[in-house]
Amino acid sequence: MLVEFRVKNFRSLRDEQVLSLVASKDKTLQDTHTQATGISAAPTLLRSAVVYGANASGKSNLIKALQYMRGVVTESATAIQPGQTFAVQPFRLDADSASQPSEFEVTFLLDGVRYQYGFAMTAQRIVSEHLLVYKAFKPQRWFSRRFDADTGKDVYDFGPGLKGPKNLWEGATRPNALFLSMAVQLNSEALRPVFDWFLNRLVIFNEQAQLSPQVSIQMLKQADGRKEICNFLSAADISIADIDVETRKVPGQAVHFDLVAGKTEVRSEEMEEHKVRFHHVTEQGKAVFDLMDESNGTRNLLFLAGPVLDILSKGLTLVIDELDTSLHTLLVRELVRLFHRPEINTGGAQLIFTTHDTSLLDAPDLFRRDQVWFVEKDRDQTSTLVSLSEFSPRKNEALERGYLMGRYGGVPFLSHTLGLKH
Repeated sequence: MLVEFRVKNFRSLRDEQVLSLVASKDKTLQDTHTQATGISAAPTLLRSAVVYGANASGKSNLIKALQYMRGVVTESATAIQPGQTFAVQPFRLDADSASQPSEFEVTFLLDGVRYQYGFAMTAQRIVSEHLLVYKAFKPQRWFSRRFDADTGKDVYDFGPGLKGPKNLWEGATRPNALFLSMAVQLNSEALRPVFDWFLNRLVIFNEQAQLSPQVSIQMLKQADGRKEICNFLSAADISIADIDVETRKVPGQAVHFDLVAGKTEVRSEEMEEHKVRFHHVTEQGKAVFDLMDESNGTRNLLFLAGPVLDILSKGLTLVIDELDTSLHTLLVRELVRLFHRPEINTGGAQLIFTTHDTSLLDAPDLFRRDQVWFVEKDRDQTSTLVSLSEFSPRKNEALERGYLMGRYGGVPFLSHTLGLKH
């Protein structure tokens, strides 16, 4: 489970911002909305979190920051070539920040062990990197790395907790690669769980990583998977009794690259086409509809169903930017509630998403106060992330009304924006 994400000097997030999934001491909805960890430093973690903010406030940058960190971890040892620069974007509206590194740190819980991993980077190189492992209450520093500008070299410090040929991994790590990524590439079993958390246990959907229907379609082809998806849609109060997929071969074209000759060739090939049909049953009758006959919300929920069911069964962390653009507000509520149902979410899966849908704030028992976050952009164009808990709202306070009145920040100043006079 994700415990905490920290980011500094990335796009509009100039100053350090912290998204924490550590539950407060509030006992409200504790049995459904939180997960016990057995760890004294963070005894309970939140199963979901929602982030609000005006357009261009920086809430999407928070997701992009986590996505960028994931990309550097998973690709710096393989996809980045020697001497190649990173496309990292520091805050550019003041000269000092533009010349400083961007910093990222994630703390997560895996198999009862807490890991705290982070790094700082410029476009040219990694300037620092560290990993703390909490196998007991006190952390073990497995390794740290910092760039010494005087010597032009990286300085490493290894702790006894990290086993393996550390000098070999150090020697193989380029300035523009992470030590973690290179060590795993060279078969470090001790560091693999950290790398694998980013690669396999952190799932992000946004404009740069679009949702694909393929996972759901493959599940629909199997009896058990089809039943799971139908139950999922029924839980969201959609009257679908069954779904079937008809797959057929159709003529198509595929582009092949010849790396040796440096040429591309277009070849005619048979391709698979999937036809999805929905069987609706009501008290008045029944009918079969094609995919395009369904609403956008139902189609998008179907495409989400496969990944979400996989995430719930494996206890992964799902991060979605602007969930409300693809789903009706009632569907969003039901999706969130799936993560809050202990009989379904048995492995500590988490849902973190951004939205403009303020009606969720007053939906009965949907969120605790510590699950709600706001992003606001200041006059100097820097984004600030703050938890609703910091405003200490009353138990029965009308949160949507308070938010729209600007009580918690995170809303646009329309009169200023539109040039209106007070």
